[in-house]
Amino acid sequence: MSYDSNNIFAKILRGEIPSHRVYEDEHTVAFMDVMPQANGHALVIPKAASRNILDADPETLSHLLPVVQKVAKAAKEAFQADGVTVMQFNEPAAGQTVYHLHFHIIPRVEGAPLRPHSGTMEDQGVLAANAEKLRKALAG
Repeated sequence: MSYDSNNIFAKILRGEIPSHRVYEDEHTVAFMDVMPQANGHALVIPKAASRNILDADPETLSHLLPVVQKVAKAAKEAFQADGVTVMQFNEPAAGQTVYHLHFHIIPRVEGAPLRPHSGTMEDQGVLAANAEKLRKALAG
């Protein structure tokens, strides 16, 4: 299938939909997931149009993966997590629902289950506060 330039992440990249951005460089953007599975759940996406990892240009991945690592380290620190889950889905059979390449970065606390990734959006104040925590850890 081809890339749909009207997917929600493409709209976020163009500024058509607001987001709580925590990191941005020439190739990559990281922002808070609006339906977090744990406090500090962030997404890392390339600015390049990529449906998923199966069609991404290797150069896109070479810029993206270091940022995934950077955000994961900062999330672990910012949310005093015991670990970090990094998830990435490709095509419907694997659970992909937004067709723009993205990595979920989810801080994990021992014994705390993931919340459902439901249709319920988190309070914007909570997202803003969590974004600030993550930005501070990324800057440190």
